Formats: sequence, C-alpha cells, structure tokens
Amino acid sequence: MTMSERIQTIKTYAQVSYDRIAEVTKDLKPEQLDWKSCKEANTIRWILTHLVDDILVYLPNFLPSMTAPKDWPKDYVGNPGFKLEKILSDVEKSKQALMKGLDKLNVAQLNDEVDMWGSKAKREYAIMTMISEVLHHEGQIAAILGLEKRMKK
Repeated sequence: MTMSERIQTIKTYAQVSYDRIAEVTKDLKPEQLDWKSCKEANTIRWILTHLVDDILVYLPNFLPSMTAPKDWPKDYVGNPGFKLEKILSDVEKSKQALMKGLDKLNVAQLNDEVDMWGSKAKREYAIMTMISEVLHHEGQIAAILGLEKRMKK
C-alpha cells in the first residue's frame, strides 16, 4: 500500500519547513539565543522552544499516531537552562516525531473533525496549520538574526 498523495504533500511541506529551520539555525551561536532588539521582543531561544513544544505537545491533539512526551517539562518554553545543542536536538526530535506520526496517518483520518482552539476543523487543516508554524518561526528567527546584524554594525 502506498502513501496517499495528500499525506505525501503534507510530509513534503513538513520537510521543507524543517529544512528552512535547519538553514536559518546552522550558524547560530549560543550568545544569539537570548539577544533582543528591545525588551518586548521574543528571543530565538523562546521561539525555538515554543516551536518544539507546539509540535511535540500540542500537535498530538490532531495527529492520533503521535503521543506527547509524558515527562515533558512545564517550563520548557524559553527555559534559559537549555543549551543551544539541546534545543536544536529537540527541534530534530520534533521533526522525527512529526514524520513518524504522518507515516502512520491514513487518508480517511484527514477528513475527521478535531477540536482546534475552541472550534472544529478538519484534521488535515489542523496538521497543516501546525506545520505552517515551523515556517512562521523560521521567518521570525531570520528577521531577528538580520536585525541583530544590522544593529550591531
């Protein structure tokens, strides 16, 4: 049995999204994790840990073949105790978990309705929305790095 084209398209979208995160973080230095352009800004640390938390903890609500980690720290998002290597490793773990979850998904499940932020949505829409968060956060990181470079000149 071959994977449906719909599921393959979702997997391709996820791969492209994670490839972009890998590209924007490939030269990231530990001291850049907490840089802010202003006191109200999010840091790259916060963005990356939020992204991992979204995929590993929240996405399993929509992807039945994924299970949220049982011992996931409640203070994970933005935690200053995590080193860059751990955070990037967790990004990769979130990608692997997502891809494995998509491998176990069947086409009929894509049309199921799920609870999504207080309303109902098709599972396919919910999954694609969560993957779009990866691209959204990649763009935020790219913007932070570009702004940091310009401001430190």
